[in-house]
Amino acid sequence: MTNERFNPFPVRLEIIPTDGIIPKVQAHVPAGSTLTVTCLPHHGPESTVRAAVQLGGLGYSVIPHLAARGLGSRAQLAGLLRDCEAAGITEVFAIGGDAAEAAGPYGNSFRLMEDIAELTGGTMAIGVAGYPEGHPKHNELHMLDALLEKQHLASNVVTQMCFSAARVGWYAELLRREGVDLPIWAGVAGPVPRAKLISLATKIGVGPSLKFLNRKGPLARRLLNAGSYSSGSLVSELAVTEPALAGIHLYTFNNVETQPAMDWSAKAGAKAS
Repeated sequence: MTNERFNPFPVRLEIIPTDGIIPKVQAHVPAGSTLTVTCLPHHGPESTVRAAVQLGGLGYSVIPHLAARGLGSRAQLAGLLRDCEAAGITEVFAIGGDAAEAAGPYGNSFRLMEDIAELTGGTMAIGVAGYPEGHPKHNELHMLDALLEKQHLASNVVTQMCFSAARVGWYAELLRREGVDLPIWAGVAGPVPRAKLISLATKIGVGPSLKFLNRKGPLARRLLNAGSYSSGSLVSELAVTEPALAGIHLYTFNNVETQPAMDWSAKAGAKAS
């Protein structure tokens, strides 16, 4: 199967700003690729933006995540946005975040997005999250209402990790039916051991589509290779069932050196940036 047939979509690679990730990316991901940098509670927004700025200086197209509940003040947000703009970063990804309590004035991504738009004069594109299988703390209707409320501030939707092309297609149709016409990036897991994948997916609320990992039939054999998950089959199905997707958002779990499709990922991501 050729690279083009395997994946016709642009690809963005999500990384976590841990120690050593920047040289690791340099060693395995070609410059010009599109990267998104997560914002976890124990790292904080400064680590995310610092890594994004460094990667931008190395020739990557970078989209830092900004977690609402991790920001201590509007002044802190303004400083981070200035750093991004100075580095030529033109897009961020706004999420509520996993912190139990808000560190400052932003309890959710909507309020954060309003201030991003105001502070940047509307020049900073803002991606938002979508949940094909719901959220561990909120039902599907709540998450849909939240997306409808903030869609006018958003530039695209990135779905939570999902393992079913049919479910992604259903979600895309739901958004269209509700009047959301934002470009949709499908969140797809990169190669990762089965046990780790189940642990991670359970924490973020992935539902029925994860059940295939416990099956013994042809689907499980096709998606699991030597105990590790492979996204090739899912991406191929998405190309057929939902060809209008903006692209693939690949959750790498920082395993950038083990991406079997790194060549097409990097090239497609470079085209999309």
